Amino acid sequence: MNATALTRFFAFAAVFAAAAATAPAALAQTESAQRSRAEVKRETLAAMKAGELMPAGEATAVYTQSPVTSTKTRAERKAETLLARSKGELMPGGLATYKASLSQQTAVAHSTKTRAERKAETLQAAKQHQLMRAGEAG
Repeated sequence: MNATALTRFFAFAAVFAAAAATAPAALAQTESAQRSRAEVKRETLAAMKAGELMPAGEATAVYTQSPVTSTKTRAERKAETLLARSKGELMPGGLATYKASLSQQTAVAHSTKTRAERKAETLQAAKQHQLMRAGEAG
């Protein structure tokens, strides 16, 4: 689990715990004891400042620990990155995406047909209405 997912997990868990603690009080309210809009706004702002609100779309979870924070300083992380760069251990930007698509590239790398042959086949299939429309594949 990466740090962002872990942070979101703990944030949601905190909101879930706060909601569970306040649920009995919320259910006990009657029509005459409803909170005003200003009170709700004030409570929401307080929860936001305390970091108790969960980002939209997060899955349910249980809060057990505080979010993970780095044990290294920024200078230490920069020094490690520079050392890895000097050793040639860093991948250039975009290389990971390129390597992920290599299997597709190697699958079509050794075609037995020329470009003209493929083009002629495609034109023939279009004339015979055998091509799939855009977005209909798979």
